[in-house]
Amino acid sequence: MRFESIDDGYQVEHWTRQIRMGCWIAIVISAVGAVRVVLDWPASSRWLVLAIIAAALIQFGLLWVPWARVVRRPYAREWLFAWWLLELPLLYLFASGDDAALAIFPAGAMVVLVTSAVLYPPIPVAVLGALCIGSFLALAHGRPDAQATMVAGLVAVLVAVVATSVLTAQTRLAQDARRRAAEDRTEALLENASDLVLAVTPDGEVTYASPAAHHLLGRDPAWITGERLSEMTHADDLTRAREFMSTLFTAAPEHTSRIEVRLRRGDGTWVYAEAIGVNRLADPNLQAAVLSIRDVGARKHMEDELTRQAFTDALTGLPNRALFRDRVTHAAARNQRDAGRITLMLIDLDDFKLVNDGLGHTAGDQLLRVIAQRLSAQLRPADTLARLGGDEFAVLIEDLTELEAAELADRLVRAVREPVTLGIRDVICTASIGISVIKAGVHDLGEADELLRDADLAMYAAKAAGRDGYAVYDPAKHADVLEEAEQRAALERALLEEQFVVHYQPIVELPLRELIGFEALVRWNHPEKGLVSPLAFIPLAEATGLIVPLGRWVLDQACRQLAEWIADHPEAAHLRMSVNLSPRQFQHTGLVAEIAGIIERTGVPAGKLVLEITESLLMKDTEVTVRTLEALKALGVRIAVDDFGTGYSSLSYLKRFPVDILKIDRSFVDGITADSGDATLAEAVVQLGRTLHLQTVAEGIETADQWTTLRELGCEYGQGYLFARPVAAAEIVPLIRGTEPMPEPRPEATC
Repeated sequence: MRFESIDDGYQVEHWTRQIRMGCWIAIVISAVGAVRVVLDWPASSRWLVLAIIAAALIQFGLLWVPWARVVRRPYAREWLFAWWLLELPLLYLFASGDDAALAIFPAGAMVVLVTSAVLYPPIPVAVLGALCIGSFLALAHGRPDAQATMVAGLVAVLVAVVATSVLTAQTRLAQDARRRAAEDRTEALLENASDLVLAVTPDGEVTYASPAAHHLLGRDPAWITGERLSEMTHADDLTRAREFMSTLFTAAPEHTSRIEVRLRRGDGTWVYAEAIGVNRLADPNLQAAVLSIRDVGARKHMEDELTRQAFTDALTGLPNRALFRDRVTHAAARNQRDAGRITLMLIDLDDFKLVNDGLGHTAGDQLLRVIAQRLSAQLRPADTLARLGGDEFAVLIEDLTELEAAELADRLVRAVREPVTLGIRDVICTASIGISVIKAGVHDLGEADELLRDADLAMYAAKAAGRDGYAVYDPAKHADVLEEAEQRAALERALLEEQFVVHYQPIVELPLRELIGFEALVRWNHPEKGLVSPLAFIPLAEATGLIVPLGRWVLDQACRQLAEWIADHPEAAHLRMSVNLSPRQFQHTGLVAEIAGIIERTGVPAGKLVLEITESLLMKDTEVTVRTLEALKALGVRIAVDDFGTGYSSLSYLKRFPVDILKIDRSFVDGITADSGDATLAEAVVQLGRTLHLQTVAEGIETADQWTTLRELGCEYGQGYLFARPVAAAEIVPLIRGTEPMPEPRPEATC
């Protein structure tokens, strides 16, 4: 009869425990048998005591056999089963010589059956049971003290014990099968899991390692088992790891903690690992901490790269604005403690845009890298050089006297001025440097954030002084800077709180004074000052870049309003809406997409939208301008050139641009009746429009004489206070319906 080999630790432990328990039972039974022989057997048979004692000693010696290794050997279970079988004839022989044989044999047989049921499958147990019953019947046959009733009762008991033992063996077999299935599933999961699972005892010994050790550490789990966790931990992380394990073991059961450490791989390299530990000391099956370990090397590399990108300028490799601010803050705190001094220099390259526009952005990038190297060469290792963005650099120096700061600034200016070869051309670039200083005991080093602002002001002073030089911050100009900052903050708040409103000025057909459209004009409804003229805030918005979101908002409001008028009033179907685009808004990279989105959202017909750009804008970067205008025309909108006649565009240039309307600047309209030169220029614009098949619109018409003259010159459309002032949307509705006629022209000005 062949049995399955024992191949897992649980079975080995179970068999070892049961065999030793069986040995103890055999020792006790042998001792009872020896006492029985001494007390009740004839003197002639008492020599068997020696044999029984020898058997007990042998059983006692078997307790020290390394059963954990023995049971793993081939045929070990077969030999052990033979041992169980051998006990039956020995028991039979002993009982046959005893007067109480019918009581001794069933008791011993039951012990054999019960101990075999916890080790062997049902069939071998049933075979042992059948042998026990047969041996008992053979023993009872012919004995004078064997009463039929007693024998039948004992046989029934044996049958019940056999049945119970077989059932026990079957139940245990099913439980083992379920256990092995669960273990197989767990092992399969661990085999395919990327996380390494370790069981670590309080003394640091690894008692279990999952198969993931192969790919995570490049080592066989069997080699890791028995090793100490400290032996595979990086020396720099060892103290933290020991503190982590100590805290984990002293914490409450099931407590969970996390740590990142470096672990040694089989090839000697190190892997960044994240370990999540759970205290399972209270679990009698583990009595260890369970560590779930995963490779976070890729994440660590990504975090390091993101950190580098977050604090490093990609073009030059220098610290960026964020890192520079952090270093300024730390330097301020450090020098405040040590009564030190901080000097900050803001370096701006003069006319750098000309390099980008003339030689291209690649050449501009090369120039920035060269300048960064030159500036770095003039500084000490402890100094910080950063690129704040664009063509702006900053230097942080500690413990530098005023004279030394001036000398350093002069060296930096001269270093930048040296010619730089870009391609086949030598370029000379200059720089303007602003210097701000904070000295402990004189200034509050807690105001370190103001250093950049002060240096920025000094830098503009250097530019105003002629560029290619440096200037030290003058506190006398602080108020001007603060006022400009407050104005910008007020503008930002106005945008956020929607303090702006759009007014609409009618545009009329000059011969008949019929309404043909409107120009959208933004006003600031200041909570304290009331309506603020565009002249008071548009230049600042343009300078600060806030003109882009403001212009986008005006365009959206104007398109929504026109779409609403067209939907509500059939009389408005022919009207158009003119909206100004500032130079900065026109140069915004997302302009075309934004306008397309506004047209789609508002539902305004694209052909009813007129976008006005200044004549001077046409002359800047003409190739880019043409591409942008063509993209806008592709949307279906119309293009108007505002303030035409004030720039320097020629007929050949104008023909290149896909424009539809020329707007005569009000400076010509103002003197059209009194200055023959203005009248001639206005007439030239009208004739140019006719030649190029463009419409003409006159701005700023304020008198009847101006209106009459423009009609005689052939100008088609006009707008101005003569016809209507810019008004809110609600006041436009009567004009659209025709319930309120356009005002009659008067000889005098109306503004």
